[in-house]
Amino acid sequence: MSVALGTTRPLPVRTTPVRDPGNLIVSLPMTAPYAWIRHGEGLVGWGEAARADVPPGPGRFAWAREWLATVFDGALVDDSVRSPGSGPVAFGTFTFDENSPGSTLVVPQAVLARKDGRAWLTTIGDQHLETFTPLADPGRISYGDGSLTAPEWEHVVARAARRIRQGELEKVVLARDLLATAEQPIDIRLLLLRLARRYPECYAFSVAGLVGATPELLIRRTGQEIESLVLAGTTPRGTGPADDLARGEALLASAKDRHEHECAISSVRQALAPLCSSLRTPDEPELLVLPNVQHLASHVTGRLADGASVLDVVAAMHPTAAVGGTPTATAIEVIRELEGMDRAGYAGPVGWIDAHGDGEWGIALRSGIVEGRRARLFAGGGIMGDSDPAAELAEAQAKFRVMQYALEG
Repeated sequence: MSVALGTTRPLPVRTTPVRDPGNLIVSLPMTAPYAWIRHGEGLVGWGEAARADVPPGPGRFAWAREWLATVFDGALVDDSVRSPGSGPVAFGTFTFDENSPGSTLVVPQAVLARKDGRAWLTTIGDQHLETFTPLADPGRISYGDGSLTAPEWEHVVARAARRIRQGELEKVVLARDLLATAEQPIDIRLLLLRLARRYPECYAFSVAGLVGATPELLIRRTGQEIESLVLAGTTPRGTGPADDLARGEALLASAKDRHEHECAISSVRQALAPLCSSLRTPDEPELLVLPNVQHLASHVTGRLADGASVLDVVAAMHPTAAVGGTPTATAIEVIRELEGMDRAGYAGPVGWIDAHGDGEWGIALRSGIVEGRRARLFAGGGIMGDSDPAAELAEAQAKFRVMQYALEG
């Protein structure tokens, strides 16, 4: 069943407690899986009860809110769980650039959730659990250049750094893409399983072909409480414990990375302050250590003042300086001019929202767009005036390894 904006047909929704399903990913059928998982908890979904291809443009989040209200407000809900993520849920992905098409919202026909020692199943209509099929290996993976070769991208980084030194802007985040081709069709469930096991601290996600494991929580809303994890400033992992420790200490002491991080924190403060009655940001960042890289990280918490939904907060925050730059409007124009590609959903908001406005949305980093035997992988980094193009290329290569591991195992 497909529901378009303006329809009045109600969705019959039923949420019931179920036994702990264990690994959520192995409960998914192969076709069009939806997922948001961290430390084995979260939501997975399949089927389409309602879907919207959100029109591009500056009004896209307002359009999305209107569509969601149409779908959710007309739903006939029987929910005995009454928890964030129960009842009807929409998974969504928004493109990085508001002018790019491809933003999508989907209300799955079935959602299986596992959270805080509880598990539940939400179904819409006469939906039954589909039969699990074995995970399929994609076989040998070959890679090719994306929009720019490595030397071309280094040249773009050098141009951006020169413009920063000339005072045009403080920071710009530049991304590059890598094309992967498999021998067999790529099973998104296998990618999710590998990502969730290898990167449990990250949010493994799948929405409308966009798949990845992001370390960056853009926003979580639970009632009036909100939380965000800001990441900016990165170094690869070391060759051993001593090298690893030294790299982490150097990252914490790096003036370039600390300034990049402060730019990101400042943009989050500016976006959230008008929506919040209280907002707390740490004085100093901490290290977030992942299997492939280390990041400077800051946990931001607050309380909403006017009952805004999680999507309202997403609209206010995107794009942050962590994925765009400072000042944001100038950085976006530099990205459009220099990157030479459309990011699609990469570095855009991805996550879920329920009928009460609760939800979790991340920034779609460490990700790729999967279609059949092909995947387009993305990675990038924050460019400052003193950025070294070769070092920035190495950082991007380290970030590519997340999705390369998901493809290759």
